[in-house]
Formats: sequence, C-alpha cells, structure tokens
Amino acid sequence: MADGSRLRAGSWKFPVLAGLIGILIGAGAMLAANGYFVRSYLLEHPEVLPEAMERLRAREMAQTVSQYRATIETPFHGAWAGAADGDVVLVEFFDYACSFCRASNADVERLLREDPRLKVVWREYPVLGPASEEAAIASLAAARSGRFRAFYDSLFAAGRPTEASIAAARETVGVAPASLSPEFRTELERNFQIARAIGASGTPTFVIGDQVLQGAVGYQTLREAIEAARAG
Repeated sequence: MADGSRLRAGSWKFPVLAGLIGILIGAGAMLAANGYFVRSYLLEHPEVLPEAMERLRAREMAQTVSQYRATIETPFHGAWAGAADGDVVLVEFFDYACSFCRASNADVERLLREDPRLKVVWREYPVLGPASEEAAIASLAAARSGRFRAFYDSLFAAGRPTEASIAAARETVGVAPASLSPEFRTELERNFQIARAIGASGTPTFVIGDQVLQGAVGYQTLREAIEAARAG
C-alpha cells in the first residue's frame, strides 16, 4: 500500500517531464527552421550582407571610441579651438603634408564659425615622412607655448612642409626650435596607438561622437555627424 502511494504521488512528474521535453524539441525545431529561413534569405538577398557588416563594424567602432574618448578629446595643451566646454568635440588626426587635410581646413573653419557649441581638437599624426615628423614636433612646441593656431595656419598656407617652411612658420609665430622631447614622443606614440585602435588608415581622420570618418569627407558630412552626436 505504501509502495502504491509513492508511485501515485510521483506519477505527476512523468507528464511534466514529457511536456518539457516536447517544448525543448519544439524550440529546437523552430530554431532550426528559423536558421534555415535566415540562410535562405541571405542566399537570395546577398546585397544585405554589406549593410549588416557595416552596422556591425560601426557598433564595434563606437565601443572602441568610447574606450578612448577621454584621451581622444583631451587636446595637447593649446591644440584646440572653439568652445572650451563644447557639447560636441570634433577631433582631427592630421598631417601637415596631407593635401586632403589642407582641403578640409576650410570646412572645419566654417563649422567653428557657425557652431558656437563646437570644440575642435587637432591630433598630430605624421605618417607621410620625415618632413611630416619635423612639422609635428614644431607644431607640438607651438601648442605647448599657446601658439598652435597661428603656427597651424601659417604652415598650411606655405604648402607642403619643408625644412625652410617649417622654420619660417616657427619664426613667424615666435616659437623656438624644438627637438623630440619625451613629452612630444609620448604624445605622438599615444596618437599612433589611438589611430591604430580606431582603424585610421590615413589623414585626415575625424572622430565625432561615436563616428570615425576617414578622408576629406566635406562640410555636409561633418555637419551631419555633429548633429547626430548632439542628438545622441
């Protein structure tokens, strides 16, 4: 009698277990079916794959930018312009020997004129040879002494940097000759590290909000990125 009672008391477990097994089997079948339909859709519409990959890349890049944001947006001494506490920061990795950087200067200057809440930070990224490196060192010295913008405008106005044009720009703004000091070396190494992390393949590379824009993308694209960062 006692054995029969135990059997009846535990008999409810079997239909419950069977039900759970049925649910799991059904869920597995649904997942398999969904996987089949997803695969079939992708095979029939391969044009969606680049968009999906781009969205994934953008999400991953946003995470990387977020990781480095404080460092990216903190200027080296005076290498910045605009609103000191701007609600959006446009960061440009640039090289004085880069013609595309020179072409983008007017767009950045226009944005500064039109947007009183924008802050622009310039980061030295000398990737185009020894003259670029020499210009970057002189530029860091100018930023260190509070004469960055004057030096920046003067050297870009002179065309591709040479030993003579760098010296002339330095003399024009009153910056003494400089060498690669430990402070300057640390700044350049930091910039190269960040540039690699965000996938900067050249100059100019802009970082605005969570977006990384490469090349002379133009005023409108920069403006839209600023508006997206502000809205976000």
